[in-house]
Amino acid sequence: MKPIYQRLNLFIDGQDAYTFVPVQPIGAQSLTIHRATGDIVLNAPNTPIHPTASRYGKTIYGILGMISLALSEYVIVMTGREHRARFMGHDIYRAADFDILPLNPNVSVQNPPNPVEGHLLALVRSHLLGGHFLFSYGWDLSRRLQAQWQDRDNEEKKALWEVADDRFFWNKFLQSRLADTDIAHDLSPYILPIIYGTFDMRTVYIHGHQIQLCLISRRSRYRAGTRYFRRGIDHEGHVANFNETEQILLVVEKAAGRLSFSENLAHKLSFTQIRGSVPVFWAEVNTLRYKPDLQVMDLQETVGMMKLHLQDQVSQYGSQSLINLVNQKGREQPVKEAYESAVSKVEFPDVKYQYFDFHNECKHMRWDRIGVLIEKMQDDLIQQGYFHLDMTQDKAVRTQTGVMRTNCMDNLDRTNVVQAALAKWTLSQQLKAIGVMSDSEELDDFEALTRGFREMWADHADLIAKAYAGSGALKSDFTRTNRRTKIGVLQDGYKSVTRYIKNNHFDGARQDGFDLVTGAWTAQKNPVTASSLIADTRPLTIRSVPYILSFALFMICAGLTLPRTSDYSLLYYFMLWFVIASLAVTFMMMHGIEYVSWPRLIPPTDIIHYKGPGFRSAHNGKGFPSPPAHKLDLSGQLNGFGARLLLNGRKRALTVSGMEEGTKKRVD
Repeated sequence: MKPIYQRLNLFIDGQDAYTFVPVQPIGAQSLTIHRATGDIVLNAPNTPIHPTASRYGKTIYGILGMISLALSEYVIVMTGREHRARFMGHDIYRAADFDILPLNPNVSVQNPPNPVEGHLLALVRSHLLGGHFLFSYGWDLSRRLQAQWQDRDNEEKKALWEVADDRFFWNKFLQSRLADTDIAHDLSPYILPIIYGTFDMRTVYIHGHQIQLCLISRRSRYRAGTRYFRRGIDHEGHVANFNETEQILLVVEKAAGRLSFSENLAHKLSFTQIRGSVPVFWAEVNTLRYKPDLQVMDLQETVGMMKLHLQDQVSQYGSQSLINLVNQKGREQPVKEAYESAVSKVEFPDVKYQYFDFHNECKHMRWDRIGVLIEKMQDDLIQQGYFHLDMTQDKAVRTQTGVMRTNCMDNLDRTNVVQAALAKWTLSQQLKAIGVMSDSEELDDFEALTRGFREMWADHADLIAKAYAGSGALKSDFTRTNRRTKIGVLQDGYKSVTRYIKNNHFDGARQDGFDLVTGAWTAQKNPVTASSLIADTRPLTIRSVPYILSFALFMICAGLTLPRTSDYSLLYYFMLWFVIASLAVTFMMMHGIEYVSWPRLIPPTDIIHYKGPGFRSAHNGKGFPSPPAHKLDLSGQLNGFGARLLLNGRKRALTVSGMEEGTKKRVD
């Protein structure tokens, strides 16, 4: 496979060009990007640097790609990296720092000439610094071990970006400017693919065998986003929060005489699972209440899109075992019913559905009840198997012929617990199959291995949860210690509050960052018409209430410092400001939709004001009391306040001018 340059020196020729020169090998072809035209030129070997060019102050560890905003096109480069592990002879890194270089010489990244450009740059920068991006210069992190083995004969002369899994090639849209050129194949040493995911590895010894246990997760760039702004399925069959998780086991023989661990390997084993949102059209609408309004859209396309989604999964992995952990009672029930209704209409011999009432089975901290699910899925686990490569014979002993697809509402907390349990059962079977463990032994007999296993899965769960929901995973104390604790329950309470604050007040901008970097929305060169991206067009009354609340709270605090002539001297003072604060809070809760941080690039107006058939748990946050939850045809009239959101609020500014600001069509 073609190597990628690991270090580059950047030379800036005034306002004319950026030139990237590989540190090794000396004399390699340098890359020049002309700032005036955007032309990308691969120079001849040993081309000298222009004498007027100055060297950039930082080493470049990779070019992540290029992105076009309202005033300029930009080159995104990696200026910091963190070494994570040495894995099968290859170094694995996390991208730690980035610089954004404008092609337009009149644009400054530090002081953008237009507030719209500054806003878009802030979205890109925030996404890069807030994500968990992983890469390797010589090993394909985007594909599972089995896929690489099966395609090995066709990839010797290809570059990493050419063989990367399209779903997990996170910066594919950014790299499209380089990859879509006529000289793309020659540019391969400069095109670095990254994944958004997790990577962890632990080394232990069992009965003289050196073992490396590795856990990799890969997040799909399709329908990517945050917890409440990306739910369910879309009209292309992609689901939200889709992650592939691969557990890799590397084993060295006892009498290993060679020096390198990668050369000593006797066995490579891999077990893959997937998770993804319930594949029907549904959403949760934030209203400032702790529990958002649940909405299930009963669309004609539901069955067709689910079938398309499952067809894609079967083509990728083989047979599917669908494990549904959504509650069968309470507010989650409509999602469960919609899922089961659609699955029953999809005739797929390779798809099996299994429901498990997680909260009911494991109530009162009975986490051992997860074993009930393992018993139900045991036949499927045995039939689907795992990938096993015997290095002594250089052949695949067995391949994995299917996967477990697990979901709950968020595909986070309950899903993490179940996936870890499935992975633990499989790991035990693998170690017994290759003779490292005897049939009478269990994983829990080996403290170092089980501790490393639990810590890996707990850290993995936290990172996936932070990417989607804004906080670490709930119930991670069970994954980490194999038991539920009261301290863990308190930590879950803190994490839940953190999620509430971030999901209601910060996730709009985070969602915009996802849409911008993955190419779901692209800017046009006209910042004037895109001014609604930063303008607050809500009515003055709506905007003023938070200030009234803040002032009332200030006056209450100030009253605590005033002198008192008696215990009742300030009673009416405090009563006045408490009443004002209470009225302000009540007003904000009644009009909660107006105070949520919504995405501005692709606002979910069609979901907020959905009028078709389906289920809506309530109509909170629209300025009127919510009616009781019931199944209904939502084709009725919007009230005056809801209509004003469409016609006069900030949603209108975002939606109507969408064609002027940019396009929602993915261009890669």
